[in-house]
Amino acid sequence: MKTMLFFSLLLFSSNTYLNAQDIAINSQHALAIRVLIGEYTDARKNKDSILLNKILTKDIDQLVSSGTWRKGKNRSLEGMMNSSSNNPGERTITIDNIRMISSGSAIVDTRYEIKNADGSVRKMWSTFVVVDTGDEWKITAIRNMKPAE
Repeated sequence: MKTMLFFSLLLFSSNTYLNAQDIAINSQHALAIRVLIGEYTDARKNKDSILLNKILTKDIDQLVSSGTWRKGKNRSLEGMMNSSSNNPGERTITIDNIRMISSGSAIVDTRYEIKNADGSVRKMWSTFVVVDTGDEWKITAIRNMKPAE
């Protein structure tokens, strides 16, 4: 009985350990994800709803720094367009880290800055969840937050 318990615990712990391992990102995925985040940045900068529509999944959701949830593509697009108009400024998104969570999905941590007309800079963090749809990578979730000071 003790032997069976020992092997059960060993099997459980090794399975948990193996599943917790990071999945290495290959250069093709890394490039495609970097291009995707670049397209998002350009689309926001240029208020390009056509490009945004192309690179967002239908079920995207976004939590913005004010605490507002935007769920679904229509609400997200509308909110992004309004935000770009109401908060003008030069937007810069810099990727800090890409972590694969499966062969077809990744978490992308970025620094998100908006340089205002008065020269001040609004600094935030953005995390993107991206998925490989088979044909291309798309954004399925965005989390924006202000860093702790």
